Amino acid sequence: MRKRPIPTRRFIKPSFTSLIEKKRDNGEFTQEEIRYIIDSTLDGEMPQHQLAALLMAIYFANMSAQETAILTEEMMLSGEVIDLSHIAKPKIDKYSTGGVGDKTALVLAPLAMASGVVVPMMVGVEQKYVINALDKLAAIPGFKSHLSIQQFVDQLSRVGGAIVEQSAELAPADQKFYDLRLETGTIPSLPLITGSVLSKKLAEGAEGLVIDVKWGNGSFIKDLEQAKQLARSMTRVGRSMKRRCVALVTDMNQPLGDSVGTALEIKEAIQLLKGEGPEDMKELVLKLGMEIVRLAGVAGSTLSAKQTVQRHLTDGSALEKFKDMVKAQGGDTSYIDHPEKFPTARHIRKLPAPKRGYVHTINASFIARGVSILGAGKDSHGKIDHAVGVSEIKKVGTQVKQGEPLMMIHYNDESKLEQALDYFKEAYRLAPKRPIPPPLVVERVA
Repeated sequence: MRKRPIPTRRFIKPSFTSLIEKKRDNGEFTQEEIRYIIDSTLDGEMPQHQLAALLMAIYFANMSAQETAILTEEMMLSGEVIDLSHIAKPKIDKYSTGGVGDKTALVLAPLAMASGVVVPMMVGVEQKYVINALDKLAAIPGFKSHLSIQQFVDQLSRVGGAIVEQSAELAPADQKFYDLRLETGTIPSLPLITGSVLSKKLAEGAEGLVIDVKWGNGSFIKDLEQAKQLARSMTRVGRSMKRRCVALVTDMNQPLGDSVGTALEIKEAIQLLKGEGPEDMKELVLKLGMEIVRLAGVAGSTLSAKQTVQRHLTDGSALEKFKDMVKAQGGDTSYIDHPEKFPTARHIRKLPAPKRGYVHTINASFIARGVSILGAGKDSHGKIDHAVGVSEIKKVGTQVKQGEPLMMIHYNDESKLEQALDYFKEAYRLAPKRPIPPPLVVERVA
């Protein structure tokens, strides 16, 4: 664990009320004050109601770039910081703010590994209706997502990559902040998001980070300008902490790929690792993959990065790395060789288009909620129905005839289907004229 620097002068502890008032009135915290807030949060000295008030003050008054960088570092140093310096290869991670149908992590980790990059990926909680990478990987029998830090480091040394649960030993102060942010409506705070993400990601031992900041109706960031600001905040703080960092702002106003679920998305990821699959996913994998290999120094030019990514997706090496990682974490790799072994739903029915026209808009969050109702999200007992979900999703700009399927619904329970249908039907808007689909990648911030 990295140690904090010894203070150069005596710090007189302020009252918690004065700290709340200072931020409320747009004041800027010093490093000592931020460290005191973190320490008081960890040891429980600051009462919950005052910490909640402080988070709300930060939400409204914001934090400067300097404050955000200090907050990030202090949260990172509040727990273990993994040392991967004994691994010679470049160590780059990828983070997404969470998207409906986004299975890029499942493809990018083995793709980067095949390119000579070590990927130390820990996955935390995303939006409550977004299925995270670990829930998808759980569809592979035997796959273990919980590793100790030592097991995590050993696997990185041996295999070159891992996708595991976020360790409670890393940035514990952030978890206390995050739990309270959920209860106080302060999740969208840009400095708090920046501090939360980077404190954990940099504590993993990553030398660089590629960030996918999603905006739109399927993201908790609904405003494009706010997404751009978050991308700038993250890259700025990452650089200030001597880490290579690049962010792409990407569209989340419709699901990514052709399917949403767990086993359905794993099967789509396997397609992508064979150089196949839906065009929007291939585009995003290519763009993010190029950023990873360039950040790692594996490829210098844009052309070289593109060729590297395309080669490993088509020659089978990325797929082999996926199998290596799954095997290392106890998963049955025969499911990757034979995707037909994954569970299938008892029933499949179409969602018919109510009229002729073009798909004008899709509310991705409604589709995610419907899929969660079907059982693809964890229930109260933590169980997931890996067979359910939706596939063959018609995307924005597609022309459909009346009665033609907008998507196929895979389900096991009729009563759940009726509830989910309300969301699926509400998700689609058709129009007589073809809309112009928004660009998938809106902006690159480096």
